[in-house]
Parts: sequence; C-alpha cells; structure tokens
Amino acid sequence: MAEKHNKKRCSFCGRSEDKVEMLMTGIEGYICNHCVEQAYTILRDEQMLHSESHFEMTELPKPVDIKAFLDNYVIGQDEAKCALAVSVYNHYKRLMQSGKDDDVEIEKSNIIMVGSTGTGKTLLARTIARLLKVPFTIVDATVLTEAGYVGEDIESILTRLLQVADYKVEEAERGIVFIDEIDKIARKSDNPSITRDVSGEGVQQGLLKLLEGSVVNVPPQGGRKHPDQKMIPVNTKNILFICGGAFDGIEKKIAQRLNAHVVGFDSVQNKLNIDSKDVMKYVTPQDLRSFGLIPEIVGRLPILTSLRPLDRNALRNILTEPKNSIIKQYLKLMEMDGVELTFEPEVLDFIVDKAVEYKLGARGLRSIVETIMMEKMYEVPSGDDKTCVITKDYAEKQLSKGLPEGVMYS
Repeated sequence: MAEKHNKKRCSFCGRSEDKVEMLMTGIEGYICNHCVEQAYTILRDEQMLHSESHFEMTELPKPVDIKAFLDNYVIGQDEAKCALAVSVYNHYKRLMQSGKDDDVEIEKSNIIMVGSTGTGKTLLARTIARLLKVPFTIVDATVLTEAGYVGEDIESILTRLLQVADYKVEEAERGIVFIDEIDKIARKSDNPSITRDVSGEGVQQGLLKLLEGSVVNVPPQGGRKHPDQKMIPVNTKNILFICGGAFDGIEKKIAQRLNAHVVGFDSVQNKLNIDSKDVMKYVTPQDLRSFGLIPEIVGRLPILTSLRPLDRNALRNILTEPKNSIIKQYLKLMEMDGVELTFEPEVLDFIVDKAVEYKLGARGLRSIVETIMMEKMYEVPSGDDKTCVITKDYAEKQLSKGLPEGVMYS
C-alpha cells in the first residue's frame, strides 16, 4: 500500500509514472508528456486566434509596382495590365478607408477582360494572385447553374473564397474573385426568356447580388444547397470581382457597329482607319450587351479592357522570356535529371509557326512543346546521355507522328 502511495504522479492530471511515457521533474512537482502536448496545443491555438491576419497589408503596392510584377510573367498586354493594376490598387485603398468616417464613399471598380483564347486572361489573374495580400480565388463560370438544376449554385463562388481565407469571414469579405469564362453564361438570344435559362440569363441574374454588394448565404462546402445545411452569411460589398472571357464571335458584332468588315476591304473601313486585324480593341459595353450579357451585369463591370491577339514576336518571347516560360520549365526538368537540354533556334521558330497556324495563342505553344518533348522526357531519365539537343528535323518528326502516313509538316 505504501509502495503505491510513493509512486511519482503528474501534478496536473494525476497519472502515475508507470502510466505515462515520460515524467518531467519540476521544483514543486511533476508533469507528464501528455500534459505537455496538451499545453502546447492550447498555446498554439491561442496564438493563431490572436495573431495577425495572413492577408494583412503591410505596404500598399502602387499600380506601377503591380504592373512591373506582371511584366515578369506576362508578355505584352500593357493596356490590360494597367487596368488590372489600377483596379486592384483602388481595391486596396477602399479596404484602408473601410470603417472610417468620411463624406465620400469609394465604389468598387469591378473589371471585365475580353480577349480570344490564349491571350493571357487567366495567366494575368494567376500571376497577380502571387502578389496580393488579400484572399484571392479563381472560379469557372461554366459550372454555374440556376438553383434547382444540376451544377453549382452561384453562391459556390464565395465558398472558394472562404476556403482560401480559412473560413474567416472578415478576411473573405475583402478578397478578390476572378470569374473565368464569363462569356459562357451569355444569353443565347436577344429575347428575354420567360422560362428558366439554365446556363444563360438566369445565372447572370444570380450574379447580380454578388457583384452589386449584398449579404449572401454561402454553403460552407459549396456545390448544391439543401434546407438542413448551415449557411455562412458573407457581405460582398468589399469583394472585388474580375471577369474574363473569350467572347468568341463578338468581333462580328463590333464590326457591324463600326459598319466595317472583319474580312475584306471597305470604303468606310479605310475612312475610319480601322485595324481589321485587331477589332477587339474597339469593344464597348454595347457589344457585350449584343453578345448576350444583360445590361445589369454590364453596368456592374464598369472597367472594360481587351487583350490583343498575340503576334509572332510575342509568341516567340513567351517561349523563352518570362520567369516561368515553357522552355525554362523543360530546361529545369532535365536539369533535375542531370541532363543539359538545348533547343536549336530553328526549333523555337518552328514551334511559333505552328502555334500561329493552329490559332490557339500561348496555350497552343505548350501543347506543341509537349508533343515534341514527350518521347525524350520518357527516354532520357533512364539513359546515360548527359546532353540532349532538340533539332528542327526531330521536332517535325515528332509532330508528324499524328498525321496520316506520308504526310509531313511544311
């Protein structure tokens, strides 16, 4: 009985030394490893609760600084970069003014970017996300449907923002959302539908309450809403929305408005000196309405900017110049296997020629390089060669494998 009483015990939980892995001695008693672990967990949670926000702004980035950062990763598109930089900069200033007594209330400037596929809309959004000190998320409008249909409800856009902000509502309420493929929810006809349009006008109507600024009940896990699900109220007043879309076919509507032709010559075109190769730069809110966006949506996206089609020189620079260029990525991948990779200059010109031919923009460059490099990426890591040179003949041969026998690239 005396032996049991003389056992050393933890002064916190009362466990004896034979019930724990470790018992540490102090001046007035003992503490076991279980209590130490529990104390560490409590301290860590308390520090996280009172620590500064991960998205706290320490220094306000100027528009010039934002554009300079974008220049490191995105080639060209200076007009879109400037519009994006100013919009984000003003968003930061709105956040700094929020909560202060002031006679002037600054409205948020949602932005919409219009440009054909492969011109860099999504890349601009992903790149600026690296710089921002506010929650940022990219969502795809093609999965959105009206409530009651298969797909995701409009509110799921804010679910992604909440997840990025670790479900801290105050942080999410000052974040930035990039809505990609906004043109895919355009109304399919000029006549307003008297019934529900699953992928068109109905979804646009649902987006209005998000863009204009209102309190929205958001499902924490996204997807479909159901009555028993607990909702999180989120105020979208200070959330900046950036939209992007290819708007395929809008050039015809712009040309009609300008009384010009996309193809061919016209006396009016010559008189107005219209650039028929880049009609997209003349886009106006009126053209977005003609394409199928409802007036209310267009009005809540006050900043409209277009992205220029990429010419041959721009595509050539995209291959090699950015910090994360396609060629640099493959050089790094080979370097990790101890192999020195080299592309002959003629190969790069050949890749650009094919990208121009396919009319897929910068996105087409990646698919072409992937096709050329696939066999080498498979064989080289297991071989003994420490150098790998890609020639134009080899590139032509790899691209020709998918063509009928006897047909070669010209």
